Amino acid sequence: MKKHQRELLWRVIFKADTRAGKQFDILLLIAILISILAVILESVESLNAEFHKLFKVAEMIITGVFTLEYILRIIVVRSKQQYIFSFYGIVDLLAILPFYIGLIFVGSQSLMVIRVIRLIRIFRILKLSRYTKAANTIMLAIRGSLVKISVFLFGVMIMVLIIGAAMYLIEGKEHGFKNIPTSIYWAIVTLTTVGYGDIAPQTAFGQFIASIVMIMGYGIIAVPTGIITAQVISEQKGSVRSDCNNCGKKNHAPDAKFCQNCGQSLNSDQT
Repeated sequence: MKKHQRELLWRVIFKADTRAGKQFDILLLIAILISILAVILESVESLNAEFHKLFKVAEMIITGVFTLEYILRIIVVRSKQQYIFSFYGIVDLLAILPFYIGLIFVGSQSLMVIRVIRLIRIFRILKLSRYTKAANTIMLAIRGSLVKISVFLFGVMIMVLIIGAAMYLIEGKEHGFKNIPTSIYWAIVTLTTVGYGDIAPQTAFGQFIASIVMIMGYGIIAVPTGIITAQVISEQKGSVRSDCNNCGKKNHAPDAKFCQNCGQSLNSDQT
């Protein structure tokens, strides 16, 4: 492949800000959606019995397209190793691997639904920087809250162990609490207010403890939400105007009002 041809393909495949690049990625997203829909419908027994051959042909064609696209990306990319081990490179590889694994291990074709993760390319295509920035804020908040949440979860685990052991002693095997792990399972289900009902205390004291655990559950569920919410507010207050929603330029000064690259107002897209 000649240099100018490789450069042209590189712009189409990797540059979503060009018309051809955007059209390429949109066609790719349509193919991904069709592939995911085919896998989902194939799992319906009645539809699979009637359209099995159609589903298989569609999957073979789409996988062939994805395989060719992946090979072309490796050929035209400037740094092959960087692309192969990048986030998008791994995602692109995961989109085609299940099909070939399915040729060896029967039944693994259903793993092809992981192609849905390729839909994250829509953020790059449509330049949804506002939503990307919001997602980054949430991720930073979760990261900043990790220690507090870890301590909280450790406390909950200790509480669940104590409650489970206590219910095993109070209710016993005759009431379904046949061992401590089963009792711990009941404690988790009750504390999270899921309440499957497969195991229930029969004694008055056991029901009293269960009532306390249920009430505690409402408060416990709210704790991590409160921690993350407080961290999100902290991130928003302490954030600087660093990203331009128009061109994506980063690392502006905290008091900057306009992008130093394109002149766009840094406040124009903020809500």
